[in-house]
Amino acid sequence: MGSYTDVALIHEEVAVAPTFGSSLPVPNVQEIVKSDPLHVPERYLIKNQEDMPKDADHTCNLSSEIPTIDFSLLSRGHKEELTKLDLACKEWGFFQMVNHGVATEVLQGMKDAAAKFFELPVEEKNKVAMTSDDIQGYGHAYVVSEEQILDWSDLLFLIVYPSQYRKLKFWPTTPEEYKEAIEAYSIEVKRVGEELIRYISLIMGMEKDALLALHQELVQGVLVNYYPPCCMPDKVLGKSPHSDTSTITILMQEDNVTGLQIRKEGEWVPVKPIPNALVVNVGDVVEIWSNGKYKSIEHRAVTTESRARLSYATFLFPHDDVEVEPFDHMVESPGSLRMYKKVRYGDYLRQSLKRKMEGKAHTDAAKTAS
Repeated sequence: MGSYTDVALIHEEVAVAPTFGSSLPVPNVQEIVKSDPLHVPERYLIKNQEDMPKDADHTCNLSSEIPTIDFSLLSRGHKEELTKLDLACKEWGFFQMVNHGVATEVLQGMKDAAAKFFELPVEEKNKVAMTSDDIQGYGHAYVVSEEQILDWSDLLFLIVYPSQYRKLKFWPTTPEEYKEAIEAYSIEVKRVGEELIRYISLIMGMEKDALLALHQELVQGVLVNYYPPCCMPDKVLGKSPHSDTSTITILMQEDNVTGLQIRKEGEWVPVKPIPNALVVNVGDVVEIWSNGKYKSIEHRAVTTESRARLSYATFLFPHDDVEVEPFDHMVESPGSLRMYKKVRYGDYLRQSLKRKMEGKAHTDAAKTAS
């Protein structure tokens, strides 16, 4: 029998935890691979030749140019590192972050527990399956029609902060250490993320705490993606091209397999893992606030033939009621156009979840008519 605190928390979550969207049920990709590793169902096969993954690892020379930001230098007030952050957000919208201070054992604890969860029998994982009216839990997101091409991946998505938004019925109880690993990892990423948002506030010409204050209450979600191996890696995508609806996203990659790609100068650029680094990308909220100076860049995930891959994305975003629009001082000169209209963040987020991930479609929908 649960304690009074447990019961109180459950009552509290029923009262206040919002629902962010829903997704149609589709087959479990991991089980498809287990039952027949040499077959890819038609619904996963990309039809457009241009979208098919190429071996970008060997053909793209932009990978080595993806910026690396030293978080410890930012923390010590180095102006040069702040300038590097400004350029990274402006020219790439993506950067790798080193010396962030999250302990290696915390990173590894999250990886180990998630790997154990995805190794469980499907019946066990389905104990925390998404329901028809929610995207928290185990399953698939952004599935809005029976006709769309599906992504070659399964996922677990949870809202972690504010803690009253948690829906504990979707939190895995097996393996036993998973809840603790999610908690430990999320606390640390929250700390780093809040500090990064402060630095973005500075490069946008505002007081250090201005952006965080505008969130009203910072919301944090964690998404673990599982990409099974695929016998036809050039014919499927692990995750369709999209930008993130967040303020910023902080991603932990596997150290020894590349799957994340970003669109830069018309080509897909692999983001090669740096051991223990975190990948950060600008989200749509910062793009709108900055009137397009800092862009949320399209990215996608590809698969490999030989091995599974996991990734761990943390989304930091505003409270539903926050109204997001370009700041006056970011509309660069008198007479310049505001590129985006004012949007209520909760409406913007839910509209994006009602459509398949398709590049920058949701940010384009927020643009003013030119």
